[in-house]
Amino acid sequence: MKMAVGSDSATSLGETVCRYLESKDIELVRCGQCACQEADYVDAALEVAKRVASGECDQGLIFCNTGTGVTIVANKVHGVRAALCVDAYSARIARLANNANVIVLSIRLTGEPLAKEILDTWLATEPSTEPRRVNFHRKTDQVDQLFRASLATE
Repeated sequence: MKMAVGSDSATSLGETVCRYLESKDIELVRCGQCACQEADYVDAALEVAKRVASGECDQGLIFCNTGTGVTIVANKVHGVRAALCVDAYSARIARLANNANVIVLSIRLTGEPLAKEILDTWLATEPSTEPRRVNFHRKTDQVDQLFRASLATE
């Protein structure tokens, strides 16, 4: 597993989580402040999202103050399904029902034990193969394609 990890600020939560993921033999590609590079939330989210969308990384993780801004930015990148997860249940459903490939954690709202619980659930959950949910994934991709196509003709 290769995961792009980014943040707009250097935090103890981010560093602790990176070490935790590495202890699980997950290869990290650090972006933004996680790579000790100056980055605002737009820069960090875009770098992670591009690495996931290109296939360079299997999944992404973005830290942000609330998580809202980076989620919005990451979801602008075709092929990215970013989900702000506040607990293990939201992480499970984001993977299972929404086929999310980028997880977002709020550094303001998430402590270290909760972050580990959220990530453990995220990593243990695969997207559903249930026909109903696969149809949701397909329809979501169709919405994305529809609006990308309409923008290209404007």
